Amino acid sequence: MALTCSLGFSQDAKKQQDIKSIKSMCGCYEVKFNFAETFQYAKDSATYKPSQTKHESALEWVELLEDNPNKIVMQHLLIVSDDMIIKHWRQDWLYENTDLYTFDKGNSWKYKKLDKKAVKGQWTQKVFQVDDSPRYEGSSTWVHVDGQDYWANVADAPLPRREQTKRNDYNVLKRRNIHEITATGWNHEQDNDKLVRDDAGKDVLLAQEKGFDVYTKVPDVKCIAAQKWWKENNALWKNVRDKWQTLFDRHQDLNLEAKVERKALYSLLFDLKPNATKAESDAIINKFVK
Repeated sequence: MALTCSLGFSQDAKKQQDIKSIKSMCGCYEVKFNFAETFQYAKDSATYKPSQTKHESALEWVELLEDNPNKIVMQHLLIVSDDMIIKHWRQDWLYENTDLYTFDKGNSWKYKKLDKKAVKGQWTQKVFQVDDSPRYEGSSTWVHVDGQDYWANVADAPLPRREQTKRNDYNVLKRRNIHEITATGWNHEQDNDKLVRDDAGKDVLLAQEKGFDVYTKVPDVKCIAAQKWWKENNALWKNVRDKWQTLFDRHQDLNLEAKVERKALYSLLFDLKPNATKAESDAIINKFVK
């Protein structure tokens, strides 16, 4: 009995440590985005053009939207200037989650049911695009050992926005993600495979890349513009999230149109006014669901 109580307590203490690490990613950050293609495996190496090395910096506010014992939702907002805020990616963290949407290729995600025993003590990170449609998801255990706090996972994803308009020679990015909490903020480290996936699901490795995004915490007051913007726009985006959730709750494969009337989904949603009704945003999303 004593051993059972001890194990239960240690598991709960571990979960609280996980939650503390996840929530520490919220706040105001100066971010440095770094990407470099490392190895190429193209058959014709003479004509292959690798992606350019990329170094960019930004100011980003990470807003805590939901804070529940088994679900934490965080919205990233990119601050271009006080007058220009861009709704960036979103990350949801779910404890012992069994429902996963795995990226296939194109604009398709396959629903996968995970075994309860396999996800015991794990957190699923669900990453969403700027329009709150899915990107990639994976379940792993947070590790707290030797003064290190990190979560590592491998998941298939669509091409990142930095590559979408420049590359059409691969269609899947297999991402090895490490989220590490540091004394000054957190790091998002990536070792990614650029894959060519055919209709039979066979993958050919085209190239690999290294990503290292450094989030350095700065005073929240530096991100006031984003906090203000979110207060004005959060109702619209809650409607959008709720609509997507009804689609995810069907537990069926998800196939989306890339464009409708020559416009991308994010473009149509970004055009909506903050006071747009749920019916308006629902109608736009419905057009994209095959």
